[in-house]
Amino acid sequence: MLVHTVFFYFKPEVSEPQKTDFLKGIHMLEEIPTVRGFYVGTPAETPNREVTDKSFGTALTVLFDDVAGHNVYGPHEIHDAFIAKYKHLWDKVVVFDAD
Repeated sequence: MLVHTVFFYFKPEVSEPQKTDFLKGIHMLEEIPTVRGFYVGTPAETPNREVTDKSFGTALTVLFDDVAGHNVYGPHEIHDAFIAKYKHLWDKVVVFDAD
């Protein structure tokens, strides 16, 4: 299994309606055939701790059977369409892949 975790950091001027639209639109990525699990969230209201980073806007975790499944996802037309539609909203994207 491969776990693909992505943190999106929004530009300061991004409005709440734009964030809501982003949260709806991100689900288009679930339609990519190699996706086995899909989880989206925003910073949790857990206690602040020195090791906790709540500066991101949205977190995405996608599960794949293997690296080959991930490699289908990255260049997939749905993934490309998602980036084209929403990339103007973020300052930074950080990705962690773990197997």
